[in-house]
Amino acid sequence: MEASDLYEKLKADLYRFAVSISRHEHEANDLVQDALMKSLKETELFILPEYKQKAWFYRVMKNKLIDERRKEKRLSEWDEEFDIPVQVFAGNHIEMAELLSHLPIELSDIVFKRYWIGLNSKEIAEQLGLPASTIRYKLHMAIKRLRHLIEMEEG
Repeated sequence: MEASDLYEKLKADLYRFAVSISRHEHEANDLVQDALMKSLKETELFILPEYKQKAWFYRVMKNKLIDERRKEKRLSEWDEEFDIPVQVFAGNHIEMAELLSHLPIELSDIVFKRYWIGLNSKEIAEQLGLPASTIRYKLHMAIKRLRHLIEMEEG
């Protein structure tokens, strides 16, 4: 039996399960596709009885979904951790532009896109062609510098 035969035999059940555990159709399709790709490396899967094959696919899809949810949570916690208090941005735009001018252009651009345009680290990363983790690190460094500048102005 080939992977395509196995997929054709199980696709209705796999898709139904994926939809039942995911948020929407696109995510369900991704889960099924990821499980199918992983199955190509599991040669022993093809000799198992059908109920064990389904169980294998269900477990792979469930674990992938759990991993994705954990990743999303971690990323959103990162974004929240780097938030600068709203009152800092509520002031005069000229003052903020002056404050941002103390940052290297790359960092001020990232801060601008995050807090004025409202992009998240993944969206900024796509625009700049960098990994999202690099954007979060640079954002962290920029905020650290801005906090230091604000503290020096207040103190």
